[in-house]
Amino acid sequence: MGEQPHIIRRPEHLATGGTDAEIRRTCSNGEWTRIHRGAYVSTAQLSDLAAHERHRVRIRAVANAAHADSIVSHASAAVIHGFELWNTPLDRVHLSRNRRGGSRQSTDRHVHSAQFTDYEVTTVDGLAVTTPARTVVDLARSLPFEQALVAGNSALHRTPVGIDEIKGSLSRVPQHPSHRHALQAVSSMDARIESVGESRSLALFVRERLPIPQPQVQLGNARVDFLWREHRTVGEFDGRVKYGRLVPAGRSAEDVLWEEKLREDRLREAGWQVARWTWADLSTPSLVAGRITAAFERGRGA
Repeated sequence: MGEQPHIIRRPEHLATGGTDAEIRRTCSNGEWTRIHRGAYVSTAQLSDLAAHERHRVRIRAVANAAHADSIVSHASAAVIHGFELWNTPLDRVHLSRNRRGGSRQSTDRHVHSAQFTDYEVTTVDGLAVTTPARTVVDLARSLPFEQALVAGNSALHRTPVGIDEIKGSLSRVPQHPSHRHALQAVSSMDARIESVGESRSLALFVRERLPIPQPQVQLGNARVDFLWREHRTVGEFDGRVKYGRLVPAGRSAEDVLWEEKLREDRLREAGWQVARWTWADLSTPSLVAGRITAAFERGRGA
């Protein structure tokens, strides 16, 4: 995580001798960026941060100015807890207030009206935030299936939250209008899924009505992403990360690629069919499904 820039707040700036004219001039020349009403940060520092880190800065600015009973929730809570997100907008800071009505949105924040218990609120770095379980449930209710699955699997894999806790939070409000939608996502979540690409692959299996495989299985000396044991088929999501910035020290991307080839050869020699797909392939689900079902056919004939 990058270093969080200092938030310059207008009242504090004025109290130390600054002026509104100076604030306008500093923002106009690009030295400062306004991140919320009366809150500014160094543009240079902000530009050095990844998208989720910039959102974290905005969370602090917005939460500080929000009503005292507001808590950070939804995608913003996911950022605070360190969940991985995919294709989930971070243009607004999400807050929730414990009430039945009065939700509202502006250009930089979305205030939800929601009922939650004291057990569904925690404190992280001085901020009141929905717990990981409640955060997963809120996202499962409000995001499309694939995005919700990515967030939920990341929560299960990266935090101590368990699936029973998530299901318990979901079951507290079975009359919620998005309950059935959320239930589908929660029912498909799996703590063994390790990456965004693997979560998106799992979403594809569900949508394409493929058999659900075992994830992260050890086959001899090889650990495979997905295993359809009854179909003698291994599924491998090739995210290319292992051929780039995460190549172990002292080895080249070519070394890792060659080892992957030998590993796949050994799997085939042991009688396993191998279906492989990339990040780009996930945009064409029928292509990936076709490769998997073709591997099933080969496995039947082997």
